[in-house]
Amino acid sequence: MSTPTATITSLDSTLLRDQCYIGGVWRAARSGRTFAVTNPANGDQVGEVPDCEPADVETAIAAAVNAFDDWRQRPAGERAALLDGWARLMYAHQADLAHLMTLEQGKPLAESSGEVGYAAQFLEWFAEEGKRAYGEVIPAPRRGQHILVLRQAIGVTAAITPWNFPAAMITRKAGAALAAGCPMIVKPAEGTPLTALAVASLGEQAGIPAGVFSVVTGLDAATIGRTLTESADIRALSFTGSTEVGRKLMAQCATHVTKLSLELGGNAPFIVFDDADLDAAVAGAMASKFRNTGQTCVCANRFLVQDGVHDAFVAKFRSAMEELLVGNGMDEGVTQTALIDQQAVDKVTAHVADAVAQGASVELGGAPHKLGGTYFQPTLLTGVQPSMRCAREETFGPVSSVIRFETEADAIRLANDTEYGLAAYFYSRDIDRIWRVAEQIETGIVGVNEGIISTPVAPFGGVKASGIGREGSRHGLDEYTELKYLCMSPTTSG
Repeated sequence: MSTPTATITSLDSTLLRDQCYIGGVWRAARSGRTFAVTNPANGDQVGEVPDCEPADVETAIAAAVNAFDDWRQRPAGERAALLDGWARLMYAHQADLAHLMTLEQGKPLAESSGEVGYAAQFLEWFAEEGKRAYGEVIPAPRRGQHILVLRQAIGVTAAITPWNFPAAMITRKAGAALAAGCPMIVKPAEGTPLTALAVASLGEQAGIPAGVFSVVTGLDAATIGRTLTESADIRALSFTGSTEVGRKLMAQCATHVTKLSLELGGNAPFIVFDDADLDAAVAGAMASKFRNTGQTCVCANRFLVQDGVHDAFVAKFRSAMEELLVGNGMDEGVTQTALIDQQAVDKVTAHVADAVAQGASVELGGAPHKLGGTYFQPTLLTGVQPSMRCAREETFGPVSSVIRFETEADAIRLANDTEYGLAAYFYSRDIDRIWRVAEQIETGIVGVNEGIISTPVAPFGGVKASGIGREGSRHGLDEYTELKYLCMSPTTSG
């Protein structure tokens, strides 16, 4: 690893890794190649990790195959104890993990700390849920016959995870897979591999057996992805990322009919009806929109506000946005940080320019921040039309686009007018309207008078082009298990 900056020298040295974790061994890439990890806040190099190739991935797959039989045959309680110990270590190292996450990902330190706790909760949840992977006994149609259904581990699994939640998106997948009895190989995002390796280090300390959990880093995500999907030994793949990449992986998984779970893009509507509590709606909007500087798949992307409260909501929302503090995520009080890279800035800039060119008004912000780099001003647009890019595409940045509507039917039509269907939010105090709207919105998740919806105990996932499958909750185990039906007749005719 290159010489660390002064900001990381205080971290627990066991968490700062410059090698991959494959088959229980810390390894360099076979080629010897590495790549740098940089801080989006200032461009400083944080570390260096291996740039792996297919041979490294195949080593991880072989190790997982070797570990599978022993791991799946261990009692669920034994697997649970190891997962719970892993969670305990994450809590114990929460400050260090948060520090490292902010350095490589950029989000405010308080948010990073919250994510570490959230990540540990998935290990805790699935440690318990794995003990309850129940089968069934079904009443048989014939005398003396017995019908049983077993729920069994699917086999070796793999996960490709994103940069915006570099710890939680790993444990949400690995917690379920390992609890079900399945080894997992993780390919973290190129921008945030250090957090993944730190999580692996704690898993090793917790006693997770060699080969059961591996982390392979690399710049060529497409090649590593193909290596995983082309392997007949990988029986399930989980991916969180863009819809474009998800479609490619789905096609590749067809070769071996590999089970696939996808959590893809979103275009979340945030609806404010004229009977809403506006103060609560603004608080929910701030929580949903500006977490991780708008770089979340479930953050509000379109604000649909009814005529009667439009102006009042916009005024309150603008006042709240003016309180946001932009800066380095390591600094006290900062709530908005740099976007992950220049490509992200270019996309946000293009969305604002397109909206303004078509008649939208900039109420606040609207340009790169004076801090330079990849910072962008928190931005509020009004007069937005459904045809504009900021309403059609996922902006993934601190831009709030407000669309005025007249009737409940208009709101539902506008909300559903997208290929995506991950999350939606709406605020209303009319219980009949709440039921009507919640049932008609075409998303996998709906926040009703609530802006924060993610929790390990509930099923997370979307419909339409936002993905297939669910993570978290008791349903999270379904992605890593198969049902086996046993039809048993008497051994003698007597």
